[in-house]
Amino acid sequence: MSPSSDNKKKLRVERRVTLKTIAVHLSLTPGTVSAALNNSPASKSIPEHTKQRILAAAKELNYRPNYFARSLRLQRTYTIGVIAEEIGDAYGALVISGIEEYLRAHNFFFLTVIHRHDPKLLQTYSQMLLARGVEGFITLDTSIKEKLALPTVAVSGHGRVDGVTNITLNHHLAAKLALSHLASLGHKQIAFLKGAVVSSDAADRWKAICDVADELGIAIDPKLVVQIESTDSTPAVGYPFAKQLLERGKPFTALLAYNDISAIGAIWAFQEAGLRIPADVSVVGFDDIPSAAFNSPGLTTVRQPLQRMGQIAAKTVIDQIEGNEEYIAEIAIEPEFVVRASTGLAPAVTRVPDMGSETPSLIARKRETASTD
Repeated sequence: MSPSSDNKKKLRVERRVTLKTIAVHLSLTPGTVSAALNNSPASKSIPEHTKQRILAAAKELNYRPNYFARSLRLQRTYTIGVIAEEIGDAYGALVISGIEEYLRAHNFFFLTVIHRHDPKLLQTYSQMLLARGVEGFITLDTSIKEKLALPTVAVSGHGRVDGVTNITLNHHLAAKLALSHLASLGHKQIAFLKGAVVSSDAADRWKAICDVADELGIAIDPKLVVQIESTDSTPAVGYPFAKQLLERGKPFTALLAYNDISAIGAIWAFQEAGLRIPADVSVVGFDDIPSAAFNSPGLTTVRQPLQRMGQIAAKTVIDQIEGNEEYIAEIAIEPEFVVRASTGLAPAVTRVPDMGSETPSLIARKRETASTD
């Protein structure tokens, strides 16, 4: 027999490795091997040294569990459908990271679909996930209008729908932390970037800001409020709207942005206009995405524990699937406040840049372009 035939035979043998193969190899029962490899409740009665022998043998024999056969046998898929607005943004990535970590540790798999706030896609994709046998749903930044057919957990969904567990941030406390911080630094003329209407957090967050501002005696000037009208997941989402704010010519000493990405974009716009952060304008973000700490200057922000929210969502949906926990309508998460270099004392004199004139950065770009012509 040729060497290549031997290799093919070896591959065929490896592909036939089953629980029974390992059981025979170790002189154990298939049930014992199965319990150890699946870490089922029955595995508690298996001695630790036996478990280690089973795991070592599975690795040595290149055992690969047949999840399709397992699903048919147990009438389970151990799969969760994750419905997100986007996964390329820092917010979604952190939440999904937490979901993945918990599901992987509990031998669950997940399928992700992206709807970009298109209600038709949301309906279509939920049906497609159902057809693929998911046992539950986790949604991110998704406004659910009606109860889905399976256990569902919404991260920042906010809509009150029977059967859907909402994992939400305590927005009132978040607003209080941010506005109290600015007030303590002497800021009275505070500008705001409101979240895009399609974002599920936007309405609740803005209501909380208005309520807290009223409690603290902070007047919100409509001329210092700009509505973000973009779903861009880069700092470009804040840059043009901060420019709009500057063009209004209304003095302000601080900005509270809808999220970190829009705050970073706003800082770019302010610096381009010749304003110093925080000497002329203090900026506060929301979320505490990884890049917030490495922005220049470092961004003061309200921290959402996004990864932990993903873990809680995964645990909650599995508990509901397994019948371990009763349905809970809402799980409130407490925010933290992180002070960095983007906030400081309110300036004695408010600078209003002349947006009709060319900023230093624009002049520099023109000179650079001219030198290459």
